[in-house]
Amino acid sequence: MSTYIAPIRDMQFILNEVAGLEEVCALPGNEECSVELVESILEEAAKFATGVLDPINRAGDSTGSVCKDGVVTTAPGFKEAYKLFVETGWNSMPFSPEFGGQGMPAVVSMAVNEMWKSANMAFGLCPMLTGGAIEAIAHHASDELKQKYLHKMVEGTWSGTMNLTEPSAGSDLAAICTKAKAVGDGSYLVSGTKIFITWGENDCAENIIHLVLARLPDAPPGLKGISLFIVPKFLVNDDGSLGARNDLICASIEHKMGIHGSPTAVMSFGENAGAIGYLVGDENKGIGYMFTMMNHARVNVGLEGVGIAERSYQHALWYARERVQGAPIGDKSGIKKPILHHPDVRRMLMDMKSRTEAMRTLAYYAAANIDRAHAGDAAAQARVDLLTPVVKGWSTEQGVELTSTGVQVFGGVGFIEETGACQYYRDSRITTIYEGTTGIQANDLIGRKLAREKVPGAAMKTLIAEMTADAESFAGNAQLAGIAVNLKNGINSLSTAAEWLLANYDSKPQAAAAGSVPFLKLTGIVVGGWLMAKSAAIAVKHIAAGTTDDFYTAKLATATYFAAHQLPFAAAYSAEITGGSESVFALPENLF
Repeated sequence: MSTYIAPIRDMQFILNEVAGLEEVCALPGNEECSVELVESILEEAAKFATGVLDPINRAGDSTGSVCKDGVVTTAPGFKEAYKLFVETGWNSMPFSPEFGGQGMPAVVSMAVNEMWKSANMAFGLCPMLTGGAIEAIAHHASDELKQKYLHKMVEGTWSGTMNLTEPSAGSDLAAICTKAKAVGDGSYLVSGTKIFITWGENDCAENIIHLVLARLPDAPPGLKGISLFIVPKFLVNDDGSLGARNDLICASIEHKMGIHGSPTAVMSFGENAGAIGYLVGDENKGIGYMFTMMNHARVNVGLEGVGIAERSYQHALWYARERVQGAPIGDKSGIKKPILHHPDVRRMLMDMKSRTEAMRTLAYYAAANIDRAHAGDAAAQARVDLLTPVVKGWSTEQGVELTSTGVQVFGGVGFIEETGACQYYRDSRITTIYEGTTGIQANDLIGRKLAREKVPGAAMKTLIAEMTADAESFAGNAQLAGIAVNLKNGINSLSTAAEWLLANYDSKPQAAAAGSVPFLKLTGIVVGGWLMAKSAAIAVKHIAAGTTDDFYTAKLATATYFAAHQLPFAAAYSAEITGGSESVFALPENLF
């Protein structure tokens, strides 16, 4: 069995030479950050991921969490690992020093969080959801609520959850029927049932702070009548100590396809007197507030696609080097060699490696733009808005495909649970569903981020212009010319599809929606190909300068592979969007 080893060299390359870490560290509020400090952070995070989280990953999958009488016991080693995670300060790293955080830039947290997701995705979901809850409270709650809850949550002593989904309200949040009623002392009584609550109950945190969407009695119907409430597992006294148990309970945890180490709870609020909650912000504005949390989660779920693909790749590579099976095609010696020498295995591994690098670069690039946006850069914010659904949707779809490829590299034994290859495939499958399915991300991309933008298509056109200029500059270099040709073709396909969607979104809404997922994948491939081309250009400069670092040779090779094997799909996606909508609706309902 292989051990997870964080790809620090690639992380550092992307951070420093593509995402512009030095510039990010120079932004207001990031003065304590430096390239040297980040190197140390990555090294220590890698030790924690390899030494603490990776060893308990299999137990999390095989044993999982257990719920008995409303009490959840997490998988062996999880409680101890979480305690160490908090004590060593990993939970507080990205948050404001005002509430005890370390204030590290988003792009640094992105690299560190990737390690948690690779080493133990189920474990990493707890700090991810806590982080989203922190963001929502920090941006929208009163100063009193911030002071009462954020310090312990930032520390990690208390965890956080997001309670949206109900048995009759999945993606359609307008159907939410959980109720809240004002008591008169500033608190509310919350009652209802929420399902699919990640880490909704656990034995790791001293308190669990639930963020719950609910309706007040006089609320208007639909999305405009939903409010957001803080509902703690244990009430918090004025001095910050824990008080009485609130009227809420974990009714059960789900038996899932994957992420068994993450307790996915059915939460029941207010079965007796009513669960005491506290309004976040204004009444009936909960959906907007919750999107602060969801956007944080969506970028991080996209990162799960990166992390799980990386882990699957490392495992498959280990097996390909160990498994001796037959002589390679064209080798007349008759000597059997590891399957890494077989052309199709080599193709699969190159596919996994290059696509994972492209996803990683996209995620870090988006995170660096988050940092610039926080510093007031409006253009960076527009880029973040555009790329968030792509990071989430494209990267998770890639993760599912690549973990499936990882099983394929193993062959028959990959289908056997004991090898561990299956777990990555099973764990990855949820990522395209939770925090908004790929279809929801795609509709967001063609709707709010393209056709419904203040100036329709402005952000996409700006990105296309920037990519086109870079492609032109790459064309003059012999080592980059082939990449440039494929990149130009991909950009043209993206531009054609975007123009078609802008022209038809209002007049042919169903046709536009039918092409939304292909458009999301098209955008991911082209932007990923652009960032890989930029990486290749940087590598070529180092090679021309006489570097002996093989990393740059490898980077040029993976970028060339991505351009040759992935960018050609752009034309097919573009054709599907612009000419395939009629066939989507060609079959009458009664013939399905």
